[in-house]
Amino acid sequence: MTEAALQQYIQAIRPADRAAMDAARKRQAELAKPPGSLGALEDMSIRLAGITGQVCPKMDSCRVAVFAADNGVVDEGVSCAPRSVTLQQAINMTRRRTGMSAMAAAFGDDVAVVDVGIATDVPDVGILDRKVRRGTGNIAVEDAMTRPEALAAMARPAAVQGILTGMELAAQARQDGIRLLGVGEMGIGNTSTSAAVLSALTGADIEAVTGRGGGLTDEGFARKKDVLRRALTRRAVDKDDVLDVLCAVGGLDIAAMAGAFLGCARERIPAAVDGFISVVAALCAVTLCPEVRNYLFLSHDSYEVGYRLAADRLGLEPCLHLGMRLGEGSGCPLLFRVLEGACGVMA
Repeated sequence: MTEAALQQYIQAIRPADRAAMDAARKRQAELAKPPGSLGALEDMSIRLAGITGQVCPKMDSCRVAVFAADNGVVDEGVSCAPRSVTLQQAINMTRRRTGMSAMAAAFGDDVAVVDVGIATDVPDVGILDRKVRRGTGNIAVEDAMTRPEALAAMARPAAVQGILTGMELAAQARQDGIRLLGVGEMGIGNTSTSAAVLSALTGADIEAVTGRGGGLTDEGFARKKDVLRRALTRRAVDKDDVLDVLCAVGGLDIAAMAGAFLGCARERIPAAVDGFISVVAALCAVTLCPEVRNYLFLSHDSYEVGYRLAADRLGLEPCLHLGMRLGEGSGCPLLFRVLEGACGVMA
């Protein structure tokens, strides 16, 4: 996909259906309950009407799409887990042996695991092969990726049908009858890349966006922040150019997730945003196309320090406050149930 084609794709994203939202508000006012007594559930049901064009939509078929990629910045000692965990956990997801995938199995949700940048060969265990490259560059000393690679992660033409990779997952979800798509990730070192992207986009200080990730020691945490400061001063980054930010300090998983959020808006599918990495990818998508915001639902208030800044920039509130910080898309199966409940009330 060229940058011009990306802009054409974005321009085809339509606003929410205001007539359907007005009809949903009218129905809410007629239900046998005190006005506003179901709080955020009422707002969710109205927003779902705007996305689907249906006053009483069903949210009975759900999928979590997980984008897996490695990050060269782990060479700087910013993570307490080795790079090999990315592949290990991606495989475990296909076997429903991780936190997110176990919850998805319990609820009957589908899971799609996508390799966009795992640094090694991936066995044939059901992981979708959309590998752009074997991990990113080390952002402390070089760019994470090139502009064509960022576009490839976001929107690489698939070999057979000519549809788009990060975006392809949304298009495939529509074809499969999926009504809710959650967007998650797996990639050791990606709290570092997400913090760097958030800082570059917003101008926020590294202290305001950087957390301990999987559980760094005080020494490791200080090193992580120092590495990110070096990454952000290594070269000038254009905060108004999302592709430049992703190229300089991002990750292939973040780029692919941003593409998936754009795809959800294009396909008019509600998108569940997971935690810190996911919300940063959502901010990238909304920066590219403000209309995408109408299609996003934040699942949980991530424990990572930068999450609140990204959520505030989106102007959205997380639904659940559970102290979670696992990643993987783990908030998505829980949010699916809340959105199903919102639709149940409307029906």
